[in-house]
Order: sequence, then structure tokens, then C-alpha cells
Amino acid sequence: MEIRTVGVVGAGQMGAGIAQVFAQAGYEVSLFDINPAQVEAAIGKVRQGYERLVSKERMSAAEADAALARIRPAPVLTDLGALDLIIEAATEDERVKNRIFAELKPHLGPQTILTTNTSSISITRLASATDRPERFMGFHFMNPVPVMQLVELIRGIATDDETFHLLKGVVEKIGKTAANAEDFPAFIVNRILLPMINEAIYTLYEGVGTVESIDTAMKLGTNHPMGPLELADFIGLDVCLAIMNVLHDGLADTKYRPCPLLVKYVEAGWLGRKTNRGFYDYRGEKPVPTR
Repeated sequence: MEIRTVGVVGAGQMGAGIAQVFAQAGYEVSLFDINPAQVEAAIGKVRQGYERLVSKERMSAAEADAALARIRPAPVLTDLGALDLIIEAATEDERVKNRIFAELKPHLGPQTILTTNTSSISITRLASATDRPERFMGFHFMNPVPVMQLVELIRGIATDDETFHLLKGVVEKIGKTAANAEDFPAFIVNRILLPMINEAIYTLYEGVGTVESIDTAMKLGTNHPMGPLELADFIGLDVCLAIMNVLHDGLADTKYRPCPLLVKYVEAGWLGRKTNRGFYDYRGEKPVPTR
């Protein structure tokens, strides 16, 4: 089987980035979101991404136009059913993901491979609710997708070898590197990254340091490009909390208990950059710490 057509479910930051890299690599991409305006906004972001590449002479204007033409809005979710590969990139909520796969189920072609961009949820459990667990995998991109080189490939207990090798080839074709992860909560990257972020929030919660001092210490002391609290705002505090809850519930270890301050920020609706407030306030010309 050769994968030529790709459907992306969810036109947020991750979905737009996934559509961008696949279209740039020559795939025909159909993009769906429950909010049609979000699809148009995503295609606008992809256009801006290609324009930046053209300005840096990393692709020609003709190549950018051709890649953009390969991305088409899908009016309804079921339009994706007959495509070769479907990448679910909706919100990090297992119930939402299961509803998407259930709606797609009667419309899937026999060859269609289902994947999820989940950053933490069990691939085996998601796959078991579909009609093709052997053709189901975790396909976890890093944010921002056009920049980050890694894709985590996660096999469920039933994933067959053909599906795994096909997707590994796809990762190579889009110019990225695959890391194979076992199906345990949060896989590799977030199993390591999110507890670090959570500990940084505890450090703030306990008064060991301020937002500014914690981020400065980690940037200059460990050579991280972003401080952990700045990174949490970039990821989304709701996403950080969801992943910590998956780790805490799935591994039953108190070291994964989400910091109460993280919970409080999410309850306040201060989710980071996407709401203009998190550990920093982004409503002015320059981000200002909120604690």
C-alpha cells in the first residue's frame, strides 16, 4: 500500500502544522474541524508558513502555491473516510476522540489507517473502540509541527507490522525522525517533560522562586531555549494538566500529582498564550509574570 491522501481532524495549531508539512511533502490533504471558520484560519496560517519559507529561500513561490493547493477543506468529517491515512488531532479528551472514530467508522475504506496525535492517552484503548485496531497507531507530532523534527510512533498491542512500517516511511518522507515509544502513559517526551514542568510549578507554588527567576534559572542554568513556565504557557496549561492527570491515573504514583497551582490556573481559565494569560500576561507589548 502507498499512502497518497491524508485527512486531518482538528484545525488548531497542531492540525494546521500537520497539514502544512504533509502538503509540502506532496500529499493531498483534507482538513476538517467542527468549526469551519477554524479550517479557513488554519489554511491562512499554512499560507503564512509557506511565505516565511519562500522569504528564507527554502522553497520557491511556485512550490508554495502548489503545496497550498494540495490542502482542501472537508465540509463534513465523514468526507475523510475513504482516504489512505487519517490523523486525529482534536482536543486531548478521550471521549472526544472516541466520538470522532465512532462517526468515521461506517465510512472508512478497507485500506484506511487511523492514527491519533494524542500526547498521553492509551493507544491500545483508543484502538479497541475502532473496527481496525491492527491498523491504528499513535502518531505524535511535536509543537510547532513545521519546526520540530521528532514524531513519536506508538504501537498499540494489536498494531500490525505493515502499519508500523508504512507510517515509519511516511515520517521519513515528510523529513522528520521517528522515535518508537511503547504504549505507556504519556509515552517518552511527555513522560519526561511534563513532570519537569509540574515540578517547576511546585517550585513557584512553594515560593522557592518567582516565575521570572525559575525560567531564567532553567534557561541559563541548563541551556533550555524556553523556561518551563514559559513552555507550559506555550503548550497550554489545560493540556499540561490533562497529561499530568493521565500520568497520575495511569501510573498511580504520587510523584505525578498535578500541582494545585496548575489546577487553579486552569480553573481560572488562564490557559497560557491561547487565552493571553497563564504564568505570564500576554495582553501588553511584553509578557509580564502573573506571580
